Amino acid sequence: MRNARRARESDLLALLDLFRVSEVSAAAEPLERAADIWRQILSRGDLAVLVSEEADRIVATCMLITAPNLLRAGRGHGFLENVVTHPEYQGRGHGRAVVAAALAEAWRKDCHHVLMQSGRKDPRVHRFYEGCGFVPGLRTGYVARAPG
Repeated sequence: MRNARRARESDLLALLDLFRVSEVSAAAEPLERAADIWRQILSRGDLAVLVSEEADRIVATCMLITAPNLLRAGRGHGFLENVVTHPEYQGRGHGRAVVAAALAEAWRKDCHHVLMQSGRKDPRVHRFYEGCGFVPGLRTGYVARAPG
């Protein structure tokens, strides 16, 4: 099993490079805006960015968002976002490592469950998430988009 670690302030440029080659979504620009957002992310205790490396290169990442909850006997919620693995490193355990680290962090924080959504149509992506312990079909996801 690969290892994952929490992201550090110095990881920003490597993460932006990973996002560019992975073509998941457009990253924040310009760099000054991305750096400000990165500082905000790192300063919050309810956000954790996990990364996996190979040959001193960040090749996978994900973000865990945790939130307190008055229901579920007071146990929190976890939300998994921005799961990205470099195309050249897929299938090598890096994605699984960052997701496992995120889940471990959520359980450490006493989350009741971790929710995630995927807009990907590729059945391999869904098999990956199922292999990480996610169960499809237990909930229905809805998305509201900002106007304009």
